[in-house]
Amino acid sequence: MQHLNKIYQIGGATVTRVDEIPLPDVAPSVLYPDLDPGAFKQYARFLGDGSYDRNTGTLTESIHTWLVQFSDYTMLVDTGVGNGKTLPATPQFGHLDLPYLDRLLAAGVRPEAVDFVLLTHVHMDHVGWNTRFENGRWLPTFPNAKYIFSRTEQQYSASLSGHTPAPDLPPPRLGKPIRQPAPNVYDQSVAPIIEAGLAELIDVDGAEVLDGISFLPTPGHSVDHASIRLRSGGQEALFLGDVMHHPLQVYRANLRSVYCEFPEAARASRERILSDASQNQALCFTSHFAETSAGYVRRENDGFQWQFV
Repeated sequence: MQHLNKIYQIGGATVTRVDEIPLPDVAPSVLYPDLDPGAFKQYARFLGDGSYDRNTGTLTESIHTWLVQFSDYTMLVDTGVGNGKTLPATPQFGHLDLPYLDRLLAAGVRPEAVDFVLLTHVHMDHVGWNTRFENGRWLPTFPNAKYIFSRTEQQYSASLSGHTPAPDLPPPRLGKPIRQPAPNVYDQSVAPIIEAGLAELIDVDGAEVLDGISFLPTPGHSVDHASIRLRSGGQEALFLGDVMHHPLQVYRANLRSVYCEFPEAARASRERILSDASQNQALCFTSHFAETSAGYVRRENDGFQWQFV
């Protein structure tokens, strides 16, 4: 696993992947419960060897974060799983001891130098390094950063975790959730940020939250999931979060992942962002694709194709 990766340029911004956890040997039927074996056979031919092991028939994914340096700011998009978390719903990710911060340092950034943490949603593998355990409690890992994320995500997660009730959430337009966010995540990785006064809660409405940075509504995977758009020098990038988990979903946008909370809304968001990404020729930075984790969506005939770069 590479810990230092290609640096991408989007106008005046640079983007670098910071690795946390490789995820090989993922069974397609586990990740995508509605996957038809015949359809998989049809579309698997488009997948590279770094995304699909033809010998074992398994998929390869990754957990990583994106380091963005732009307009004199240092930013992280999502923060992975984190060390030392108690995660009963996903014990394989609990109580980790990984050198993520060393990898961030190898990319030239100390935790104290991070100005903004941009969170696509409040799920276990996207908020974990928000905090680290020190002196018997969870403290912000990036003490000088503003953590920018959805107010709705915060309220919903807080309510489910036994904090302030949010009786109007989830909104009826999303339908009934088929699953809920994992327990403990809010208390370990989000509440300490709120208590430290480092959270900047926003409405996910496409408006700029920083120059060139906006949060686009792509709900469904979670209650108010956002994809993050970066524009600079006439170029565009999209940080897709969990709109998609694997390149297979570029070809089969109707596939829900096992982790999606509101499947129909997630499908609609996926179709919309695929169209937007292809039309605007946006460089897409994914949260769980393996290989380079970055690429372009191209419209082909009646569907889309993925090209790693």
